[in-house]
Amino acid sequence: MTGDRPGGATGPAVTVVGIDAAGGPAHPAAAPALAAARLVVGAARHLAAVRLPADADTVALGPLAPALGRLADTVAAGSPAVVLASGDPGLFGVVRALRAAGLPLRVLPAVSSVAAAFARAGLPWDGAAVVTAHGRDPRPALNACRALPAVAVLTAPGAGAAELGAGLAGWSRRLVVAEHLGTDAERLTETTPEQAAGRDWADPHVLLSLAGEPGAAGMRVDNQPAAAPSGGWALPESAYAHRDSMITKSEVRALAVARLRPRLGRLVWDVGAGSGSVGIECALLGAAVIAVERDPAAPVRANAVRHGVDVRVVVGAAPGALHGLPDPDAVFVGGGGTDVLAAVTHRRPERVVAALAAVDRVAPALGLLRAAGYAVQGVQLSAARLADLPGGSVRLAATNPVVVLTGERL
Repeated sequence: MTGDRPGGATGPAVTVVGIDAAGGPAHPAAAPALAAARLVVGAARHLAAVRLPADADTVALGPLAPALGRLADTVAAGSPAVVLASGDPGLFGVVRALRAAGLPLRVLPAVSSVAAAFARAGLPWDGAAVVTAHGRDPRPALNACRALPAVAVLTAPGAGAAELGAGLAGWSRRLVVAEHLGTDAERLTETTPEQAAGRDWADPHVLLSLAGEPGAAGMRVDNQPAAAPSGGWALPESAYAHRDSMITKSEVRALAVARLRPRLGRLVWDVGAGSGSVGIECALLGAAVIAVERDPAAPVRANAVRHGVDVRVVVGAAPGALHGLPDPDAVFVGGGGTDVLAAVTHRRPERVVAALAAVDRVAPALGLLRAAGYAVQGVQLSAARLADLPGGSVRLAATNPVVVLTGERL
């Protein structure tokens, strides 16, 4: 391929050819690209699956660096090269590394393993998130499954359906595990998190994590993780059912949510959740959330449904109710004494945010956080809201002052 390409590159491109699940190149332009290639790079199984030109050099992939050097030399010499890769090479594939190396690319994808898994299951996936647990910490992928209604996970040994299933215990999910896609041994298994945790699965496989039936209510813009949250944050108290004004006020909530830094891939605890307003707004921003609340009649579940987010509710009094929960990335403590705060810091989350209305609790909480190895910021928030007066005038109505402590693990 010659001619102008993005970035001003000219001359021959490296053609990246996707190999489909059946083991062959899927794109019709793949055969002529291979026939013209002077260098073909790929895994040994991919090199064995295609017809190679008799005069082409080959590089079997192990470490990528030597192959990148050969590809750069081939392009510099004005000769065409081909890289073979599984499925869609732009989906957590080799395209990223080739682009980072400055190579001009032409990509001929095959159907990705994710698309194939959803197709085999007969499910739509236009609102699904696609994440990977391959070669990295699997916790962000696990937290995406906890937070979102439809997630596809590219797995790896030690970070597959068994491990992710164990981590999803307590969440209402059904799992679909796709093994050996495109081969005679292809198998699709629908299971529960608990059942998945107790089995051995062929590596690698694709895991679909589903809350309900994908597409049952139609595709929504706001169920896609890349989209802006539909509800925002620091919503008015009227957006939540609550009892006797027992709710974190919007001004305090705005700071608390900002300090918790919720996003897709993180797990937030909301301890002493009450109405669940803090946890729900973290969930609206993509985080997985566990709300711990001792009152079984608290409206946190109803509020989560109202705002269209999946919050796991654990009924029980902290600190006892925290036992056995998965380790959080950040925790909001909206109720309880220093024993609750001590139990939270014992789990070593990156950030702890505590809202304290009682002044006599501030010094013990500050000392506890510092002793546990947290750098602490503190601020007292005292807001006054406009309120109408008879005759069309307005006054300032004070809300109760609250001290917000933010601990960041050193």
